[in-house]
Amino acid sequence: AVTRVRLLREKHQQRRRRKRKDLPATLTTAVVVAVMAFLCRSAASLLKSPRAAPAVLSACRLYSSGGQYEYILVEKRGEKSDVGFIQLNRPKALNALCEGLMRELRQALDVFEADGKVGAIVITGSDRAFAAGADIKEMQNKTFQECYRTDFLAHWNRVSQSKKPVIAAVNGFALGGGCELAMMCDIIYAGEKAQFGQPEILLGTIPGAGGTQRLTRAVGKSLAMEMVLTGDRINAQDAKQSGLVSKVYPVDQLVSEAVKCGEKIAANSKLVSAMAKEAVNAAFEMTLTEGNHFEKRLFHSTFATGDQKEGMTAFVEKRKASFQDS
Repeated sequence: AVTRVRLLREKHQQRRRRKRKDLPATLTTAVVVAVMAFLCRSAASLLKSPRAAPAVLSACRLYSSGGQYEYILVEKRGEKSDVGFIQLNRPKALNALCEGLMRELRQALDVFEADGKVGAIVITGSDRAFAAGADIKEMQNKTFQECYRTDFLAHWNRVSQSKKPVIAAVNGFALGGGCELAMMCDIIYAGEKAQFGQPEILLGTIPGAGGTQRLTRAVGKSLAMEMVLTGDRINAQDAKQSGLVSKVYPVDQLVSEAVKCGEKIAANSKLVSAMAKEAVNAAFEMTLTEGNHFEKRLFHSTFATGDQKEGMTAFVEKRKASFQDS
C-alpha cells in the first residue's frame, strides 16, 4: 500500500511539472492570438473610418504617382490625362541640374515613353527658373581623365532621344545646362520674363551638352557666337525673334498653354507623330537631297498604317478621326 501511494504521488508531481513546462508556450500562443485579434479589429475600424481611409488611399496614391522622386514632380495632365508633365524641383538651387535630377528626369521619360496613353511630354521649372545651369559644385573638381573616361554629360541626350514630342515651358532663367536642356526639347514656349544664355565662358569652360551646336542651328552663327563668347543673355522676345522659341506667353499662362499644345499633339496618331518628329530632326543631320529622300520614305511608310486609312477616310466622310496608333 505504501508503495502504491508513493507511485501515485510521483505521477501527480510529474503531471504538475509537465504543466509548468507547457505554461510559457500556452501563454505565448495566447498573446499572439490576442495581438492578432487586436490588429484585425484595428484594421477593420481603420477601413470603416471615413476620416482615416482617405489618408491611407492618399498615401498610396502619392507613392504610385511618383513620390519616389526627390528632385522632380511628375504627373499626367490634360483633359484626357494624355500629356506627361515633369517639373524640375530644386527651388533653393534654382533647379540646377545635378546628377540626381538628370537621373530622375531620364527615369520619368522612360515611364512616359512606355505609357501608351501619353502622346506628348512637357518639361518645366518654376516661375523664377527653368534651370539656372548645371550643378557647378558637382563639376568643379572633376579631372579631364574622369570626364573622358565616363563620357561626362553624354547621358543628358536622353531628352533629345525621346520618340514622343517634348515641349519645354521656360519661365525665368534658362542658362548654361538649362538652356541646353530646353534646346533638347522639340518645342520651346517661353514666359515673357524668360532669359536664355550660355555663360560657360565666364567659368573658364565651354558648353558641353549641345550649347554650341543646337544654339547655332537655332539662332544662326552670329548670335550664337556672341552668346557663347560673351556669356550674355537674351530675353524671351529676342529669343522668339531669333527662332529659339516659338511662342511667348504671360508667366501665369505659360504652363497651361504648353499643356494645351501637348494635348493637340496627343490627339493625333502617336505613331505618325513619332515619324514626323524623326523627319524634322533629320533635317539637321542630312543634306537637302538626303533629307527629302528620307522624308519620302517615311511618308510612304504611313500608308502601311491603319491611322493613315482612318485619317483620310474621316476627312472624306467629314468627321473627326479616331486614331488607334496602329
